[in-house]
Amino acid sequence: MQDFSQIIGHESIIKHLQNAIKSGKTSHAYIFHGEDGMGKKSLSFVFAKTLQCNEKSVQPCNKCKSCKQADSENHPDIMWITHEKLSIGVDDIRTQINADILVKPYQSRYKIYIIDEADKMTENAQNALLKTIEEPPEYAIILLLACSTQSLLPTILSRCVVLDLKPIDKQLIKEHLMEKLQIPDYVAEIAAGFCGGNVGKAIKYASSDDFEIKKEDIFHILRYIDEMEHHEIIAGIKTISENKSSVYDYIDLMMLWFRDVLMLKATNDPNLLLFKDEFQTIKKQAKIRSYDRIENIIKALEEAKDKLKANVNFDITIELMLLSIKENYNG
Repeated sequence: MQDFSQIIGHESIIKHLQNAIKSGKTSHAYIFHGEDGMGKKSLSFVFAKTLQCNEKSVQPCNKCKSCKQADSENHPDIMWITHEKLSIGVDDIRTQINADILVKPYQSRYKIYIIDEADKMTENAQNALLKTIEEPPEYAIILLLACSTQSLLPTILSRCVVLDLKPIDKQLIKEHLMEKLQIPDYVAEIAAGFCGGNVGKAIKYASSDDFEIKKEDIFHILRYIDEMEHHEIIAGIKTISENKSSVYDYIDLMMLWFRDVLMLKATNDPNLLLFKDEFQTIKKQAKIRSYDRIENIIKALEEAKDKLKANVNFDITIELMLLSIKENYNG
């Protein structure tokens, strides 16, 4: 039974939505924009549930027939648009929205359509949706959930209220993991530091044995990279190459490691480290590396992520990244 009070962070977006509900000035189309795990589904669902609630307040009552139907995914006037292919095609929009939207709500004040992965709509699908957004029935509200707005047509963007989900404070995420999910303090701190303000990622990492394996794989390389020969670095690449889908996780872990190195060099305070268990190794690396060298490494890691996103050769990118760490050994 979700309501706005259970959503972590996003206070300004929640306030905007509740003000719209309270004033009766709800837009006919919204875009919830943020990466997977940021809370797009939770925000859009609670918004839809609140709009349909029989109590007509700024929070769903969680008791009325409408709220119970929403919670059981059985509400006749809240529709989640589905698609079977990799993209959302024009037929998906025509059959699930355009052909249905002229039928008045079955029991509620609104008919609400939620399009998850809206950035996967083809151009034809977007054009079909555009006609509906331009002249919607008074009772219709369309909620688009998108990881990126770059693939959405300017005409779609201009007719929707765009709500950008911002990263959530690390301390809020840590407290949520510990209090709601009973995650141990140390694990919660690492997950909160690693997730980049993304609650979904933090929950996934904190409760995943696979994450601990990844961490140990990459830490093994980081502990010994200064002493490694070139062929051993190549072996390290093989470890990462076997998990290409997780490469960004590996690089993010490496960035946090070297931020710990930088933090210890600057403050000499081990209590500020994220990876406190690695204090001795991090202390050694902080001692032999200059500030410039550490910043060069962090820059090389960021560049590697950019290259991988641009589909530059995977093995070459990772090899250059690891060699850059080794080359910035001292000075």
